[in-house]
Amino acid sequence: QGYYGKELQKSEDLKTSACITSARPLPKVVRDALERIHEEVVARYYGCGLVIPECLSSCRILDLGSGSGRDCYLLSQLVGEQGHVTGIDMTEGQVEVAKKHIAYHMDKFGYRKPNVEFIHGYMEKLGDAGLADESYDIVISNCVINLAPDKRAVLREAFRVLKPGGEMYFSDTYASQRLSETVRRHRVLWGECLGGALYWRDLYNIAEEVGFSPPCLVTASPITIGNKELEGIVGDCRFVSATFRLFKVPGGSQAGPGQVIYDGGIVGHERELVFDANFTFKEGEVVDVDAEMAAILQSSRFAEEFLIRAGGANAAALQGCC
Repeated sequence: QGYYGKELQKSEDLKTSACITSARPLPKVVRDALERIHEEVVARYYGCGLVIPECLSSCRILDLGSGSGRDCYLLSQLVGEQGHVTGIDMTEGQVEVAKKHIAYHMDKFGYRKPNVEFIHGYMEKLGDAGLADESYDIVISNCVINLAPDKRAVLREAFRVLKPGGEMYFSDTYASQRLSETVRRHRVLWGECLGGALYWRDLYNIAEEVGFSPPCLVTASPITIGNKELEGIVGDCRFVSATFRLFKVPGGSQAGPGQVIYDGGIVGHERELVFDANFTFKEGEVVDVDAEMAAILQSSRFAEEFLIRAGGANAAALQGCC
């Protein structure tokens, strides 16, 4: 908390690229929404690029480790006045920055009543913050889960608060191997989102254990350290900033392989939907999908955007990020 509340006052204070790695190009609707966010909120934000899934109209979204609220205010515009965004963060100073600008943004967006709220609390203990079972469509997180000592508890809580068919869409840092005690206990590496990085294979194990579908890798970017002392401490371990999507597929909805056709109905993704590293859906094209992807599309908010029929797919290979 001290590192994020006191030592870091703006994005330029960061010592590695871990918390500022950007992903793929942004749709115009997202770029325009970013321009309407208060400059203090943007300056005090330390996430990895942007964590903005598709198909958000009227959704209820929870942001784990919402910081100064940048992503929440962005999502506030994308879900619309009928949607809702909750941000939770452990750093009181960051929550105060976010809360301070609620009225400014609601006026800017033309909303009659706020569709955002900010809570001081811990993502491992969402129940303590009053967040109920099956109350959100989407849980997002932007380069924050690495800071949690108990990552299994974070995923378990995210799974609990998601509705059936809901999605956890999150970026974070991952390591090519399990980290040494020296790296894990290094104060600056921890604050820079590297000391708590999960070995990427462990994410797959934890996700399965909690009940999620296998992780879908969306993007991955190498992290540069650029500090000789820190490079010497991490040795030959490599780090990436990666975005994954996990789905809470209901138990009875396991389908076989199939073919799907995207209808082009998602704003900002009319011509094609880049779902993950394995699947890009172009409008009107038939795409073979494996059983896991068929079940995800059928049970999630994406169901209305696809024509789905059984039969004819080969399984896609799992993609590691390191």
